[in-house]
Amino acid sequence: MAECKVCYRHCKIDEGNYGFCGVRTCKDGVVVPENYGRLTAIALDPIEKKPLNRFYPGSKILSVGSYGCNLRCPFCQNSDISWSDEVAISKQESRYVLPEELSELAEELKPKGNIGVAFTYNEPLISYEYILDTAKLLKQKNLKVVMVSNGMADTSTVGELFQYVDAMNIDLKGFTDYYYQDLLKGNRQMVMDFIEEAVKHCYVELTTLIIPGENDSEEEISNLSKWISELDKDIPLHLSRFFPRFKMTDRDATSVDWIYHLKDVAEQNLKYVYTGNC
Repeated sequence: MAECKVCYRHCKIDEGNYGFCGVRTCKDGVVVPENYGRLTAIALDPIEKKPLNRFYPGSKILSVGSYGCNLRCPFCQNSDISWSDEVAISKQESRYVLPEELSELAEELKPKGNIGVAFTYNEPLISYEYILDTAKLLKQKNLKVVMVSNGMADTSTVGELFQYVDAMNIDLKGFTDYYYQDLLKGNRQMVMDFIEEAVKHCYVELTTLIIPGENDSEEEISNLSKWISELDKDIPLHLSRFFPRFKMTDRDATSVDWIYHLKDVAEQNLKYVYTGNC
């Protein structure tokens, strides 16, 4: 048995078994990511799709994802590689790509506007070792390292990444403990601590998906944006519109008018607020 220290759960994993994320496993008494280098998705995306609106706008970035996640969002947009029964299929169909291969591919795509690699689609931090190994090679090639994450990781465990990552988009999914604990099976304070540390080291934008009846009150978005402003008023916040999907089909899509109203609320505290999916 070994203890994983990536997130707040500190899963104690028996030999050959897995932690909550379904990826970190115990091998010879040591916790390792089973999905190291196993990619389920790879695409050359506009940087704005991450979304990063103020980091090299107009550029493209090689975006890669694996499988597994340490949250259980019932509205997950990538459930087939995150936590549904389809993950087993994703494992089988994944392609093993060495850090050296990925960094070489990123360099080859420079003529097409590529500026680096974004680790995205599923939760990248559950395989932070792969990001770290690849990032070191990317920096040697003067390529950017981007991470799109839920931020639910212990900075004392994954902190070495900060010296190599150039930009992050981090989900701040809500601003109540109920929302994180009961709906997402996560820990809000760990995410806030991660964001607070990240902004000291790299460029950061944040994203909040607005779910009707869950995190869509004026008070919550006011409190959320105020907390961000206390870190830095210039941190961009993306307020994204929810659409019914996966296990959350019991409500309508978020009203476009309400998204724009919450944008006005957040702009009382922040300089840059963007709407998404509208």
